[in-house]
Formats: sequence, structure tokens, C-alpha cells
Amino acid sequence: MPLPKSLPTTADLSPFVEAGLRDLAALVAFESVSAQRRMLPETADAVTRLLEVEGFTVRQYPGEVAPILVAEAGEGPGTLLIYNHYDVQPESPLELWDSPPFVLTERGERLYGRGISDDKGEFVSRLAAIRAVKARNGGVLPLRVRWIIEGEEEVSSPSLGDFVAQHAAELRADGCWWEFGSITADGTPQLFLGLKGIVCLELRCQVADSDLHSSLGAVVDNPLWRLAAAVASLRDAAGRVTIPGFHDDVRAPSDTDLQAVAALPDARTPLEETYRVSRFLGEAAEHQSRSNFMPIVNVNGFHGGYGEAGSKTVLPASGFVKLDFRLVPDQDPAKVVALLRAHLEAQGFGDIEVVELESHEFPGRTPADAPFVATVRETLEAVYGNAPQVFPSSGGSGPVHAFLHHLGVPVAMMGIGNLGGRVHAPNENILRRDFASGVRFGVVLLEALARQG
Repeated sequence: MPLPKSLPTTADLSPFVEAGLRDLAALVAFESVSAQRRMLPETADAVTRLLEVEGFTVRQYPGEVAPILVAEAGEGPGTLLIYNHYDVQPESPLELWDSPPFVLTERGERLYGRGISDDKGEFVSRLAAIRAVKARNGGVLPLRVRWIIEGEEEVSSPSLGDFVAQHAAELRADGCWWEFGSITADGTPQLFLGLKGIVCLELRCQVADSDLHSSLGAVVDNPLWRLAAAVASLRDAAGRVTIPGFHDDVRAPSDTDLQAVAALPDARTPLEETYRVSRFLGEAAEHQSRSNFMPIVNVNGFHGGYGEAGSKTVLPASGFVKLDFRLVPDQDPAKVVALLRAHLEAQGFGDIEVVELESHEFPGRTPADAPFVATVRETLEAVYGNAPQVFPSSGGSGPVHAFLHHLGVPVAMMGIGNLGGRVHAPNENILRRDFASGVRFGVVLLEALARQG
């Protein structure tokens, strides 16, 4: 890849970094919580204004929950597609924040605020890089950049799959720079090449119209017992899903994927140190392989009965459990739901209602040996001074499948996050140094792609 002999320094890019942080403070102030339909059109308009100032032509399209933005600027033989989102997770529980969630607050080396990492900080760092590239190239953006920015990612992107299929010609590109990525504590970049699929569900059980006296537990079944037994039947002690047929469609990882995972460092120690994790599944040597390649089921919450102070001798009338399945290529979310229903029926839990929540997402993975991935890897090593850690898949989920399936575009995920960034939790944060490095990476990547054509 034709990297320049002299890369821009952090000092060279300082004005663009500081301008980007001012933009980020303004965007964090928008309470764009998609789960609660808060300030989504207003945030879309704010993002549109930022893009238009930099010469992008922006088109807004209606989505089920929030507008989808498609922007384009620049000219050149190559085209880069960028994906971001402007919606955020709810800020609750508010009492656990050390500063107002929708006010960018700097404490020490970290910047705090809801969406500051996921995903407004990612978007703004890339926009700052584009400003810098234009300034370094006589006001011209020397490659075509197409940008798709949605406001529904945090509610599983219900509009995006169909939108990408219908607007494929408008989104064609040579490679796609996805919305997230991380930097380790020692400054090593982490590059992700895929995302797991997801299915979110509730299991509901009701045995009476009203709560009953607990003395009736001798003769009336308890919905929480039934739900506990049903959930226990879904996986074994090692975390492997036990639903018959669940693993039939799992695609085996390629040799290149296995080599990438074999080169990854220990991930347990950082989790133990950062979050005080006390129990893990599987052996330590399996940790990265399970995270990248293993489909799983999670219990998100168990609800029912009495939960306040003291005791209340009651037999609950009903209860429910929230679950999510994380899937790997080539599992089909709809088939997984059907297998779950059949399994519950076969286990004697036919009375338990399965309720599908939000929209499902298919898994997707870019081959680790794709040429676009090689360009990103070389750029990361040049900018950060360390070879990136390459993950064939994140353990998380997102709408990457639509881009791989409908556009046929390789996807690389690199950003400004950190292990202690508390994404989706109170005190979400980024490191100032990672934001600056992310701007620098964006400049070098865009200029390299422009030369590469």
C-alpha cells in the first residue's frame, strides 16, 4: 500500500482534533435515545448540517424509527463507504452517572457522555479526519466518500436491511469502514471483521389471574419455577446451547480466521482487572475462539413476584424472562426462533409464550485475507506503531450482514473505543488520546485509499 514516507503528526492535526471535540460536545447534547423515540429528527438534522458544511450532499430518508442519512462527497477512482449511527442507549440509571450524561465532561484523560463512544465520537472523529484531508489537499477530498448514518442501531436497525437492498446502487463502494473499534491500554489497535447476529425474546408464563397465597404452592405450579426450568434447558454448564438443531447451520471458521484468533492475546486478565469478573465459561485457552465463533444464549433479566424489602409470602401469577441469542454465520434468526419453540414444546413447556422483540439481525463476517482488510491493517500499524489485533468477529451484533449480502463490500471495523469505555452503561467515555489517534488514522487511511485508487 502506498503510504507516505512522512505521516501527519498529532500536533499537525491538533486544530482538527479540537474542532472535532467541539462538534462532539454539541452532538452529545442531543438526547437521541431511539428506544424512547427522543430527539431523533433533531439529531439527524444536526448531523446533516455538519456534513453539508464539509461539502457533502445529504439525502434524508424516512425509517421506521428515525431518519436514515446518505451523504456523498469527493472525487476519485476509489470509493469508501462509511457506516455510523447517531442514536444512543437510554441513560438510566441516572444516579450512577458522575456527571450529566448529555453534557460532554472531561475528567483527567477521559471524556464522558452518553454516545461519546457509541457512536457520536466515532462519527465526529471521521468527519474531523475528512476536514484535515481536505486541508492537506488544497480543499479537495481526493476520493469518493459515501456515508450512511442511521438512527435505529440501538433498536436493532429495523429499517436498514431493506434500505440497503433498495439503495444498493447508491451505496456501492470498494470497502466499508464500520462504526466501532477499540484501542488497548498499551495503544494497540483492535480491528474487527464481523458481527454476530442477534435474536431478542421474552418467555412469558402465567398460571392465574392474580397472585396467590404461597400456601397454595403445594397444589398450584409457580410460573417462576417453570421459567427457571425452561431457561435451564437452553444451555449446559459450559454455556453451549442445547436446543436440538441449533448448531446445524454454523459455518466452520476458515484457516485464516483460526490463525487470526490464535495470534490474539489473553483477554481474561483485562476483563478481570477492569470489571472484576469472577466467573468465566470455558478454559482460558478457548476464550478468544468462543468469543469470535461460538453462538450463545444470554439471560438479560428475570422478572416476577415480590422484590422489595422484607418478605411477602406470595405465589406469583405470572413472570417473564428476557433473552438474547448471539448467532454466527450461517444461522438464520427465524429458524432459531422456530427451533426454540419446538424445544420448549418437547420439554413440556408449551404453555410458555415466546414473544419476539424488536428486529432480528443476521450474522456477517469479512474474510481476514481481503485486500481492503490488508490496507486497513497496514495503515493501523503505521499510525499506532503496533500491528493490530485482528478479530474475525466481535462478540456483539449489528447490521453488517446487509452490507456484505446486498453490496458485496468488505467491511473493517476500527475506531476509538477502549475496554473501560462503559459503552451502554453509566459513565460512557473515551480517552482524549484515542480520539486524536482516530483522527490521525482516518487521515492516513483516506489518503492511502486515494493513492491506491
